[in-house]
Amino acid sequence: MNKEFLTPKGGKMKLHKMMLFLVLLAVIAMIASCSSNKQKAPTTKPQGEEVYRPAWWATQPETDFVCTYGQATKVSENLSMDAARANALQEAAQYVEVLVNSMLKNYEEEAGVKDPQVLALTQNVVKAVSSAKFTGVLMGKVETRKVNEPEGVRYKTWIQLKIPKDEINRKLADSIRNEEALYNQFKASQAFQELDKAVEKY
Repeated sequence: MNKEFLTPKGGKMKLHKMMLFLVLLAVIAMIASCSSNKQKAPTTKPQGEEVYRPAWWATQPETDFVCTYGQATKVSENLSMDAARANALQEAAQYVEVLVNSMLKNYEEEAGVKDPQVLALTQNVVKAVSSAKFTGVLMGKVETRKVNEPEGVRYKTWIQLKIPKDEINRKLADSIRNEEALYNQFKASQAFQELDKAVEKY
């Protein structure tokens, strides 16, 4: 006798559905198991010690000054401070250049300067001002630490020097006047007119 006819009506279809459901559960369980076994990418920390710098290093917190920074390691504290100061003065050009470029860009936009030959003259101004020697440079923050080097004990100094923006403005105005074509264009800029008036008071 065929056993298929012994199952209740619809029993065979229910059995197939149950088997399909069980297979589906098995597949889901397998997927979940594989997902849980996946290892997360290990987070590795950079090798070596973090290089120490003071919290105030390479910041521009002053409104009336452009700050420049220098660092040096020497056999004595005095030598370390002198070398750090010299390095800060050498690095001053890059900090002054950022300010000067920003100011010149403002003058160009206000005066509507578009002549490429005239705009090229701004690079002469940037070079002249950023490479200038400034007076009235003030000592800012200083930090010196005694460190152990392979050669012995050394002194490491970080130093901040402050260049008065008034001094930078004066040199900027003088440099622009030296470039007659550029000066004639910038005269239309209100920002440059204000700079010119402020410089006259120095």
